[in-house]
Amino acid sequence: QVQLVESGGGLAQAGTSLRLSCTVSGRTISSAAVGWFRQVPGEERDFVGAITRRGTIHYADFVKGRFTISRDNAKNTVYLQLNSLKPADTAEYYCGVGLRGDSSAYPSSSASYDYWGQGTQVTVSS
Repeated sequence: QVQLVESGGGLAQAGTSLRLSCTVSGRTISSAAVGWFRQVPGEERDFVGAITRRGTIHYADFVKGRFTISRDNAKNTVYLQLNSLKPADTAEYYCGVGLRGDSSAYPSSSASYDYWGQGTQVTVSS
């Protein structure tokens, strides 16, 4: 059974940073695509960034160098570093694991991911 646990969210002031963690059990992350998405109530889940099984990293256009994804294979954890936070970044952040061959081919699609964590809330105040 694959399980994902996100952590690191919280309340932050605009311009500051947070680091989110996605710890995976039941599957080695180096053999999967791991993506980060975010969602606000009443809206669709939006792609933030992803790291493919080969280690290629993709970001949504809105990230614009503010966010960084990294992977620690020894800890089976993927991180999302959020810098220069804005109130518009307020959302529930989710990580997903994609195990299929096409998961890494279409990392920005939520349909590419087979398992999801419970989410971690990020709230940015102005």
